[in-house]
Amino acid sequence: MTAKNTPINPRKTPRQARSRATCDAILEAAARILERQGDEALTTNLVAEVAGVSIGSLYQYYPTKEAIMAELVRAMRQQMHDDMAAAARAAAGSGLEQEVDALVAATLRHHLRNPSLAHALEVAEERLPLDAETAALKQGMAKVVVGTLERNGIVDAPAIAFDLIAIGHGLADAATSAGERDFDCLQRRMRRAILGYLGSPQV
Repeated sequence: MTAKNTPINPRKTPRQARSRATCDAILEAAARILERQGDEALTTNLVAEVAGVSIGSLYQYYPTKEAIMAELVRAMRQQMHDDMAAAARAAAGSGLEQEVDALVAATLRHHLRNPSLAHALEVAEERLPLDAETAALKQGMAKVVVGTLERNGIVDAPAIAFDLIAIGHGLADAATSAGERDFDCLQRRMRRAILGYLGSPQV
């Protein structure tokens, strides 16, 4: 088990197109294994086999399976950050309820795009050390929520954003882990939970 306070980074950064293609194949293979078989089945040997690369080639870039998972977590957070930031920009100025709707939709799309993989990576993130880039992405997502709250006159926005992120993450992860896939139903429930917390009459 990798120590929580020891950063995990790829051993070598791919620079040429062929190297990037190898890394992409490794990450795609690992994602498929996590989605279909779970973390317990993930080994560097199996990833190399599914990716169609030699174990030596895999180790050039990822020294452990934890390094592979850390890179998948970083990519997940990058996509979620970009989706949330885009949603916030598009909805800015439309009012609290509409801006909350936009962020809720972006969050749910993340969880429903590939529920099994999203859950596996959320769990992995809790036990893996975060590299600086992933930590910055998580902070960036929190800033998106803080900005939305401040724009709508919510006081103590950082603390409230922390609570809202926990509410949204907990509800979405629990629901999708239980097999729920109805976007509209989940959106209504998450919206009700968040706006209820904020004391909005539009619950």
